[in-house]
Amino acid sequence: MVRSGGTRSNTRDMYSRPYRGHGMPSLSTYLTNFKVGDYVEIITNSAVQQGMPFKFYHGKTGRIFNISRGAVGVEVNKVVRNKKLAKRIHVRIEHVKKSRCTEELKTRVRSRDAMRREAREKGGE
Repeated sequence: MVRSGGTRSNTRDMYSRPYRGHGMPSLSTYLTNFKVGDYVEIITNSAVQQGMPFKFYHGKTGRIFNISRGAVGVEVNKVVRNKKLAKRIHVRIEHVKKSRCTEELKTRVRSRDAMRREAREKGGE
């Protein structure tokens, strides 16, 4: 018999919920504020089937380009042969969480600016 390849094939571990993490998502998931340009991680929540992204996008990081009432538009890079294609998908907010990929850069910039400010004050005296 031929092996089937549906949209949710090979997702046994990918879509399984963690220990003691079953059930619907918490309220904080719905109260998170997103802005256009924010980096987000696409983490599929299998408890919510509506607005679920295709399995390829699970675990990918992208930027928000559009916001609607219950969903966000995310732009993700996908490597196809020798090209990087910018794919635009709409995903419900249950399947998205804010990324921390720019945190380290922001703290480095803040500390650098503070050091520059100190040096400017010392040099001016």
